[in-house]
Amino acid sequence: MRDHGTALALKLPDRLAGRALRWFLYVVVLLIFVTPLWSILTTTLSGVPLKVGQLTLLPTKFTMSNLTAAWHFGVGRGLLNSSIVVGVALFLQVTVSAFAAYALARKRFRFMGLVTLLILATMMMPEEIIAIPLYLVLHAIPEPFTGGTLLNSFGGLILPLVGWALPIYVLTQFMRTIPTELEESARVDGAGEFTIFFRIILPLCKPALGTCAVFGFLMIWDQYLLPLLVTQTPNMYTLTLVVTNLQSSQELGQGVRLAAALVLLVPSIVVYLGLQRFFERGLLTGSLKG
Repeated sequence: MRDHGTALALKLPDRLAGRALRWFLYVVVLLIFVTPLWSILTTTLSGVPLKVGQLTLLPTKFTMSNLTAAWHFGVGRGLLNSSIVVGVALFLQVTVSAFAAYALARKRFRFMGLVTLLILATMMMPEEIIAIPLYLVLHAIPEPFTGGTLLNSFGGLILPLVGWALPIYVLTQFMRTIPTELEESARVDGAGEFTIFFRIILPLCKPALGTCAVFGFLMIWDQYLLPLLVTQTPNMYTLTLVVTNLQSSQELGQGVRLAAALVLLVPSIVVYLGLQRFFERGLLTGSLKG
């Protein structure tokens, strides 16, 4: 008993030291990631004029004037345009990717390997390479509602984002891990192809769909080159273009520019936190089954 008590007494300082070290690392990581966000927020809500590049960690003279001014200079319209683009494009992107992944994972056809290789090859091609051909294609395709082309339209901002190789690859690999016995049992019960896809495959792919939704949202929300090519009038600018224009303006104060950046940043954080459960499950499941 004495030896057991001595062993516990010796282990107690080690446990306390390990716990203290762990909490110290938590605090350091928290400060590294939270301090920039906190400084942007406090500077945005402070009414004290600041020089370019200057931030404040403590809010002084609380005011919403910076957000109001940023909204007046086009942030509101940019937020609306970006919300429309990301809502429609993300839905179409995930839908098309799910159908394409189902065909690649469950069907056998000629040149399937070549098709997969061509899809993955698009991930290796920088956006700058296809910028000019994309502009020419969008300029040549008529827009049915206005009689013009896809330039300076929501169609031109959305359609190039529908096809993305990353969600197709992720969903294909995930669907291949689903046992084929489930589909065979459903077919014996008289289920058709669409019933199997919507009632069996998609519910099992929720973690992978959540992961694709997070990556897809971030990719679409942060788009800069595509809106720069497509949009021609300020009323079609997405939020990234509006924020970039405000950052280059020398007439606006530091608080207004950071207010615009804060509006651009918040939706990404909200979407990630909202889909974090599916995102982590998708990564964990892929690592275990890979």
